[in-house]
Amino acid sequence: MHELVDLFLSHLKYEKNYSAHTVKNYSRDLAEFIDYLKAGKSDRIIRLEQIDHISVRDFLSHLHQGGNQKTSMARKLSALRSFFRYLHREGKIRKNPAKLVNTPRLPQKTPRFLSLSQVDTLLQLPDTEIPRGLRDCAMMELLYASGLRVSELVQLDLEDLSLDQRLAKIRGKGKKERLVPFGEKAYESLKSYLPARGGLLKRGATLRELSPLFLNLRGGRLTVRSFQRILDQYAQKGALLLDVHPHLFRHSFATHLLNNGADLRSIQELLGHESLSSTQKYTHLSIEQLLKIYRQSHPKARSG
Repeated sequence: MHELVDLFLSHLKYEKNYSAHTVKNYSRDLAEFIDYLKAGKSDRIIRLEQIDHISVRDFLSHLHQGGNQKTSMARKLSALRSFFRYLHREGKIRKNPAKLVNTPRLPQKTPRFLSLSQVDTLLQLPDTEIPRGLRDCAMMELLYASGLRVSELVQLDLEDLSLDQRLAKIRGKGKKERLVPFGEKAYESLKSYLPARGGLLKRGATLRELSPLFLNLRGGRLTVRSFQRILDQYAQKGALLLDVHPHLFRHSFATHLLNNGADLRSIQELLGHESLSSTQKYTHLSIEQLLKIYRQSHPKARSG
């Protein structure tokens, strides 16, 4: 069983180009399932032909009783489905036992987003008289202008940027590449930052260290966690009374596009979503906006 898991994880890493973080999550989820199956076996040997949809369903029940959230259970079920689908395709099993198990019903969460005035407040906070402030302004302008994931932002290299064309080459989930446009404000911020970027480079930097677009104060590539800390500092400085996280820029980008008439398919392409269902969560926000306008504007919308 463990040998098959190793083969599957290698498939994810080298053929599907999944990130190390994602592969680690799959490995942990599958190990938890195997440990659960072994707990009820006297010989502690797991045979594939003995695993059926009841085994998977009982595992989910075990997770629920152990206090796991539905989102966590759904992720583990997804890992099992992918694993058994791989084994079925490779001819190791006759059918996928996880295919028949329903995904736990997840609560519908409407993504939070920043208002345009809140975005403007954040973007005006960096001190653009110093290299660090120019960098921070360029990062936030580019995030809002393009809807990038923060992991995509910090992985950008100088060569990925085409200032003249207002385009960035992005390597997203599964290392899939896409071209993302950005507007004039982001262009101006990047244009101001790039000459100052040299002030952040450390002396004697290697070719590898020269390539990152956004650098930390030690001259290395900025990380997702570092960006979160930077954003926290600006949120406190601007006295924004909300939990500001990097993904808010992405949510705000999609919501503002939708509310201003962009179609869902175009937003899907810009965000790099594989499935339109991932993008459709933003339609809830658009509907809420329409209802708000209706209640404020229609003479018969309110009583009295």
